[in-house]
Amino acid sequence: MPRRQFTIAEVLTLLAETPRRIRALTTGLTPAELRTAPTRGEWSVSDVLAHLRSCADVRGDVIPTILAERRPTLRAIDPRSWITHTNYLELEFRPSFRAFARQRAELLAVLQPLPRRSWSRAATVTGAGAVLERSVLFYAQWIARHERPHLKQIARIVDSLPSR
Repeated sequence: MPRRQFTIAEVLTLLAETPRRIRALTTGLTPAELRTAPTRGEWSVSDVLAHLRSCADVRGDVIPTILAERRPTLRAIDPRSWITHTNYLELEFRPSFRAFARQRAELLAVLQPLPRRSWSRAATVTGAGAVLERSVLFYAQWIARHERPHLKQIARIVDSLPSR
């Protein structure tokens, strides 16, 4: 079954909602709780945030390039390999979350005033097998869709904490 495509309004709402939901889910948790995984081999809340930041870097940070250049050619970057070039997994949750929220606010500041036609601006993406064409809307939808299950994951992790 094909995935339902989000409208521009839905994408903007979902992108704005993610930092608010993470803040609501994590308010009052200690640094130790934010680093506690439900079981061995699973992610903690801090790990999920590190992953979301890596994804935001490689998916969201290309949007201004697509808007600034006429049909740029970009090299695909896997967020799972990108994270190894960052310190996101070592950072304390609160400063990392502030950086994530700031990055999201900057992305929304770019996207919210866009005229409808600019959402279809695209880049040629290489390095992921076949050469692909990816639009601003594609990347924004990808981020919004990808974050939804991770928000549920954070809620499950928080619910599994002994203090809950």
